[in-house]
Amino acid sequence: MRASEAEDLVRPLLWIGFDGKIPPPETAKLIHQGVSGVILFVRNVGTRDETRALIKELKSIAPGPLLLSVDQEGGRVTRRTEGFERFPSLREIGAKSAAEVRAIGRRLGAQVRDAGFDIDLAPVVDVDSNPANPVIGERSFSRDPAVVAELGAAMIAGLEEELAACAKHFPGHGDTDKDSHYDLPRLPHALDRLRACELVPFKAAVRAGVSCVMTTHVVFDALDPGVAATMSAPSISLLRGEVGFDGVCVSDCLEMKAISEHFGSGKAAARAVAAGVDALLVCHTHEAQHEVIDALAAAVVDGRIPESRIHEARGRLARLAARHARGV
Repeated sequence: MRASEAEDLVRPLLWIGFDGKIPPPETAKLIHQGVSGVILFVRNVGTRDETRALIKELKSIAPGPLLLSVDQEGGRVTRRTEGFERFPSLREIGAKSAAEVRAIGRRLGAQVRDAGFDIDLAPVVDVDSNPANPVIGERSFSRDPAVVAELGAAMIAGLEEELAACAKHFPGHGDTDKDSHYDLPRLPHALDRLRACELVPFKAAVRAGVSCVMTTHVVFDALDPGVAATMSAPSISLLRGEVGFDGVCVSDCLEMKAISEHFGSGKAAARAVAAGVDALLVCHTHEAQHEVIDALAAAVVDGRIPESRIHEARGRLARLAARHARGV
């Protein structure tokens, strides 16, 4: 297979971001060439009507279905604010009943869908087991895995009535004392501990019908020493096997420093897809997006990633789009 053919084959595995409220030419080109998703942030969105117009423009460029996603969790992780209900953090609603949380999830999903999005990259189902954690904290329902499992499943059930939900960050970012945006966290827990705590909410999320699961850039010594879970075949095998998930596995952003400074975004992308990840978030720069495409294409050409693995990922993405992607 030629490099150009391999690039065409792998490009749909990317979900990209860009800076500003107008998509730059390079972003428009990648969408036209077939990336399957775009993620929007505060830097991109204005009023509801402006957001709808931007999403309509992005989808009009695409040759096929384009999945638009946003991190609209509630609390401090809120990308859209103008004309949008302010939802409390998951910690604030952690004392509510499952029925109440499901209703909140449906209301949140309806508002995100009304703005034009197909996927809400929520909820966080990490267990907030470390008070020194700098990145999870109030984004988690609870320090009790059973509570996180029950309320996470309820939130997912509500969201999925309106659009695709995404449980994050697998296998669990709750017990770290480092933020993977800036460092590479490591957890020494034995597998029995992971089964008793971190994995409990993800199993519940799968039973609730979650469409996507996002990986975390954390090293789990019991699974794959020295390798971030996003790039780890044992970690993704755990998700597919024991946890029982067969939807879209999406990486956290490959431009986060846990990946870019320790492994390199391109090399990490190739290892992630080989391990079983289906969609790769590359949220910021054209340079990193092209680095990832080039690395994936090279890995297909030289056989490090079988073509069958790319087709498997594309099949999952196509099924997700068929269910959730709106037309122009």
